Amino acid sequence: MFDILYQDNDLIAINKPSGWLVHRSWLDKQQTVVVMQTLRDQIGQHVFPIHRLDRPTSGVLLFALSNDVARLMSEQFNSKQIEKTYHAIVRGYVDGEAVIDYPLIEEIDKIADKFAQRNKPAQDAVTFYRAISKIEIPVSVGKFKTARYSFVELKPKTGRKHQLRRHMKHIFHPILGDSKHGDLHQNRAFTDYFGIKRLMLHASCLALIHPITQQPIVIEAKLDQSWQNMLLNFK
Repeated sequence: MFDILYQDNDLIAINKPSGWLVHRSWLDKQQTVVVMQTLRDQIGQHVFPIHRLDRPTSGVLLFALSNDVARLMSEQFNSKQIEKTYHAIVRGYVDGEAVIDYPLIEEIDKIADKFAQRNKPAQDAVTFYRAISKIEIPVSVGKFKTARYSFVELKPKTGRKHQLRRHMKHIFHPILGDSKHGDLHQNRAFTDYFGIKRLMLHASCLALIHPITQQPIVIEAKLDQSWQNMLLNFK
C-alpha cells in the first residue's frame, strides 16, 4: 500500500516509490502493476493524473479525484503556480547556491515521440540549486583515488522533460543513478559502496493552492530509510 501524504474530497497525494510507472504505457507492456490502478484499488475510487514523475524518481505524486479538479490543477501546473522542491545526490562537491538558466532542446524519444515535431528551438529552462552536505568515500573512480558526492536541494522554475537531470549534467554534477545523463563509472562506485541502485532524485515537496477551497497546501514526502541511513555519513 502507498503512503498517503494528503487526502480530501478533491485531491490525494502519495509518496511514490522509485521504480513505479505512474500509468500503463505501451512502451512497457509487460509492466502491469502501476500507480494509478494500485492507488485506485487502495482507496476504492478512480484517480485522475495531474502531473507525472519519471519511473525512477520517488516522492510527492498528486492526483485529482475528479476530471474537473484535474483540469483545474493542470492549469496551475501549466501556469507555473506550483512550487516543486526536489533533493538529489550528485557527483562532485557543490558549494553555495545558484540558478541554472540554460535553455533545453526538447528530448525526442524515437518510439514514444515518433510523430513529434523535430528541430524545435531550445525552450527556456531555469533551476535553482542549493548545496546541503558532502561526502568523500575511499573508492577509486577513473584517475581519482576517491569519489566525492553532494546532497543538494533543487527547485525547477520551469517544467522541461528531464530538466533537473540535464541541468545538473550541464554544470558537471550529474545526478547519481542516472543511466542516460549521468556518469556510469560514478554510478557503479556509488552503488557498490552504499548498496543503493536507483536514481538519487526525490520529489520532496509540492506547494499549491487548493483548486476548490483556494487555501494554500504544502505536501511533503520523507526520504526513505535507505536515503536516511546514507545521509548520516554526509557532513
